[in-house]
Amino acid sequence: MSDVDLRISWLGRIEFADALALQEDIVAKKREDCAAPDEILLLEHEPVYTIGRTPDKSSLLGERNLPHPLFAINRGGQATYHGPGQLMGYPIVDLRRCGQDLHRYLRWLEQTLIEFLARYEISATQREGLTGVWVSNRKIASIGVGVRHWITMHGFALNVCGDLAPFANIVPCGISNVSMTSIEKETGKSLSVVDVARAFENVAREKIQNLRSDRQAQALSV
Repeated sequence: MSDVDLRISWLGRIEFADALALQEDIVAKKREDCAAPDEILLLEHEPVYTIGRTPDKSSLLGERNLPHPLFAINRGGQATYHGPGQLMGYPIVDLRRCGQDLHRYLRWLEQTLIEFLARYEISATQREGLTGVWVSNRKIASIGVGVRHWITMHGFALNVCGDLAPFANIVPCGISNVSMTSIEKETGKSLSVVDVARAFENVAREKIQNLRSDRQAQALSV
């Protein structure tokens, strides 16, 4: 995949509402122009909680007690926290180019993060029946996506450094007694989100071709 087909942007620290509006705008433009490049937005958020499309709000532990704003958004999954020290990755990808397989896309996100964390000598894994990335029984990355007309939005939250205490105000991703961890906690090394974002960009460019490989194979077999 060429650089023209994939645009990766580092946006710094921005409010959740601004990032959501930007995603909506890009998705709308990609719907109008099927030749528009796929994009990955990399950023940090000011402290915020989000929850996906579900009538079950029990993971919020009482919405009125949350110390930061809450957004209900068009992704799957229960409540999670985003804030400083966390690398947010929002791939806006046309899955019509990738075989229109949402399950495969989720596993691709997980595997991309697992291979990325190996560069920090962190042995991360998937867990059967659970979306996200784990180090033993500790969760290091959360994943929640939305899809409109086979174009993805939202994505992953990778804990890099900083305070994980705000997770205690919710049941993260609806999983009881989950322990959250970060690259900094696992390695004992001081890291910045911007440096991790730059390193992730290289991995994403390598891995995006794998996501499209099945589609290309199908085209060749016709």
